[in-house]
Formats: sequence, C-alpha cells, structure tokens
Amino acid sequence: MIELPEAITIGRQVEQTLAGRKVTNVYGATHLHKFTFFNGNPDEYRDLLAGREVKSATGKGIFVDVSLDEDVFLSIFDGINMRYGRPGDPVPPKYQMLLTFDDESFVSFTTSMYGGIYVFRHTLDNKYRTLSLNSVSPLSEQFDEACFEQMFAAEKKNISAKAFLATEQRIPGLGNGVLQDILFHAKLHPKRKIFSLSDPEKATLFQSLKNTLQAMVDGGGRDTETDFLGDKGRYRSVLSKNTYTSPCPCCGGIITKEAYMGGSVYYCPECQPL
Repeated sequence: MIELPEAITIGRQVEQTLAGRKVTNVYGATHLHKFTFFNGNPDEYRDLLAGREVKSATGKGIFVDVSLDEDVFLSIFDGINMRYGRPGDPVPPKYQMLLTFDDESFVSFTTSMYGGIYVFRHTLDNKYRTLSLNSVSPLSEQFDEACFEQMFAAEKKNISAKAFLATEQRIPGLGNGVLQDILFHAKLHPKRKIFSLSDPEKATLFQSLKNTLQAMVDGGGRDTETDFLGDKGRYRSVLSKNTYTSPCPCCGGIITKEAYMGGSVYYCPECQPL
C-alpha cells in the first residue's frame, strides 16, 4: 500500500523516468478489479491522456500525482501498483490500465486490495487528495514539536496511539504500515491511550515519527513494498509481516501480532508494555 515513503519515492522515479515522454495510447482493464476506483468513466481516459507529454510527478501523503501538459493529471493512491516497463519488456496479462509512450516503454496499473486511478483536467474534488496535497509534511521543518502538540490538544477523545497517528488522515501518508516501526522505536504499545502519555513520551514519539519516516524515505521506501521500477524498498522494516516471527531485535523476546482497528499490529510486549 502507498504510504508517505512510497509516495515520495514513486513520485521521484516517475519524474526521472517519464518527464518529456508522450503518451501514445491508453488501454482499459483486461481483468477489472472490483475495488479499483475511477473518477468518471475510465473509457474516457484515453481522450484526456493520449498525445499528452509528462511534465512532472510528485508524491505526497498517500497520493502520487503525474502532471501532463494542457493541465491534465493522473493520480493514484492506496493499493495501486504503477509499474514501469522498458521497451521490449513483456506486458503483464492482467492490468487495470496500461499506458504506452513514444519510446515504446509502458506503464501498467494493477490493484492490491483496493485503490484509485484518477485522470482529470484542472482540479479534482476529492477530500483525501486535497488533504494529502495541502497538508504539512511530517518531514518538513514546519512540522515541529509545537505542531505535534497542537494535534494532541485538538483531540477530544482518549484514543489509542494507533488511532491517533494512523486514522482520519491526521498525518496524510502515515498509515498502519509505517506506524509499526514508529511505535517500536518510541517504545509505545499501539493500544496505549494518548492522554496517558507523559511529555517526555510525546517528545520521544515525535522524534521517532520524524526519524523513522526520514529513514524510510532515504531507503527508497520499505522492503515490504515495491517501487515504480519493480524493486523492493531498501528500508528494512523492524516490525512487519516479514519479521514478526523473528525475535525482538532489542530484547530477544517474542513479537506479538494481532488484529486491531481493521489491520494487524506488531509489537514487543516487553519493549512496548501496555
């Protein structure tokens, strides 16, 4: 799933790879995924994209936006896998959309679980995209301890650490995937109530959030996800589906995996006591 480290990485790769290339054709789904969402009729995407030149791309929050000439945009989010195919590479048999370019390269779009492919001119009325694009990045200097404290002060309910950080897009791009290592490094249990956190614990959580996300971006995304070129990220996740059967890297204890708030959480009961 696309979270902030993957959005930033994919945006950079798309711009480096496709800027200056023209779309020559657009092909619809060969095997439509029922949880792939489009704006309007995807059959009309060809009229918007064919002949357009890629100008730039950017990733922010959970969205990757590709800007083309004549104010046309292609935007993906959540579980959309956008993969680059070099000239001569085999075209995958199943996709939700496929674009070809003037150098005979192509980009295929597939869906993991659910996701959206939006093509539009000028603007798009989508609150989650607006949140992602207009939010203060947690990696920016503007996102400081005072900003983080304001988030706590604005919260009316004594919700858990996971709910606070990874729901309602309070911090766009911070989801259940990146959450695991942030809480592990902060030594906080996912179910810990936020109003029980002391000021030093809040400060530790803030630093873990900043440092962990930056390490993930520096590594080109997490090793549980795949980038635009089809490569796994270089950031080695401490807690994930790939590692939870291994001992805790700090205490050697057993990592716990359990379902919580619509997804799995991983934690060390010794290092992250509730």
